[in-house]
Amino acid sequence: MNVLALYDIHGNVDALEAVLAAAPEPDLVLVGGDAVPGPFAVATLDRLAQLPTRWIRGNGERETAAALAGPAPDPEDLAAVTARLSAEELGATRARPLGELPLTTEVDGVLYFHATPADDAEILTRISPDERYAEALSGVTHGLVVAGHTHQQHDRMVGGTRFINAGSVGLPYEGDGVARWLWVADGVPERRATPYDAAAAGARMKEVWPDVMSIDAALVSPVPAAEITELFEQRARQGR
Repeated sequence: MNVLALYDIHGNVDALEAVLAAAPEPDLVLVGGDAVPGPFAVATLDRLAQLPTRWIRGNGERETAAALAGPAPDPEDLAAVTARLSAEELGATRARPLGELPLTTEVDGVLYFHATPADDAEILTRISPDERYAEALSGVTHGLVVAGHTHQQHDRMVGGTRFINAGSVGLPYEGDGVARWLWVADGVPERRATPYDAAAAGARMKEVWPDVMSIDAALVSPVPAAEITELFEQRARQGR
């Protein structure tokens, strides 16, 4: 089966369209989590609905579904604010099922998950020690696993398991704004990248979305990838 794995779209429908135009026709589109929250949640889900998809849950889907209930978020908590915005845009009928998506799925012997098999928010970066990878993949018997979450592509061997991060379609922290994705043909992975007018997409997103820092860092004035990797690794060491 030819699988197009799309991770961390985050409502950037312009990046999604660019990748779909560049990619070969897939048998299956694997939506690897964090399609939302993002500035164009309805447009993103509408476009994905036109494709032969299989979804797994990212922390973004879980948080968007959870935002349907409870008090208004703290304005300083951008993760909570943006989750509520996407939940309101999607409405309960479309947002609630996002929280019920599975953590993992298997296609052609490849195990797909958002962050790690048991946790949709655990951080494994390009520079995380082997011990953290081994702990996170404890019990996994697959020769190949695919993840996202950190918005950076990488490829790592952990014992007998190959761990590939597909990167981010919508908010890539690669220092260049280029959309990242993964093509998996009969279980054989190939990391791909699609240039497009990321700065223009970011400007359009900033008109309607409060998390301008993330948009700038990924798309408008991209921060060097190594700086983001180190920041995420610090968060991982601090357990958040």
